[in-house]
Amino acid sequence: MKTAAAAALLILCAAGCGRHAAAPATTQTATTLRGLTPARVPHKPDFTLTDTAGHRFRLTTKTRGKLVYLYFGYTHCPDACPLTMATIAAALRRETAGVRRRIEVVFVTVDPRRDTAPVLRSWLRRYGSSFVGLTGSASQIRAAEAVSGVPLAAPEQQTGVDYSVSHSTLVLAYSPDDQAHVVYSDGFSTGAYAHDMPILLTY
Repeated sequence: MKTAAAAALLILCAAGCGRHAAAPATTQTATTLRGLTPARVPHKPDFTLTDTAGHRFRLTTKTRGKLVYLYFGYTHCPDACPLTMATIAAALRRETAGVRRRIEVVFVTVDPRRDTAPVLRSWLRRYGSSFVGLTGSASQIRAAEAVSGVPLAAPEQQTGVDYSVSHSTLVLAYSPDDQAHVVYSDGFSTGAYAHDMPILLTY
């Protein structure tokens, strides 16, 4: 079952900002790719959320035939989320226009209370105008994380507007064959992403 296979890999990375877990269910690839090789190769999850333009976005159909970087985070994250988006954006700038056209970056907020569509769009624009931002109700996001193998944790501090949210720091990279042959934990370099992009497009 796809969900079970993904969960076996991804339940390891539900750390909060500032307390990011390592990835014990993955190993560094020995040869070509620089990302982490999943113990079981996850299949692209089939979920539908709402993009920042208010349109329904079904991941499997909207990203068909592309290399997709899927990340669950939030715009008020002080460290992992902005660093990860900036790293992927920098890697994309190293690629040719032909490669960039075949890549989709999808950021799903785990903080729909604060990450309204305008907030999410404005934040993502810092990294790339083509980056897709998705939101929904808490239950919809929880379901998307579940089918992706990433559990959603409740906000740690819900007083006022200044609180942190535990979330995965794993980037799932789904090749055009809809499988994540590699994933990236927190701290991977721009060079590692840029090196892998053209290779992952061949799957």
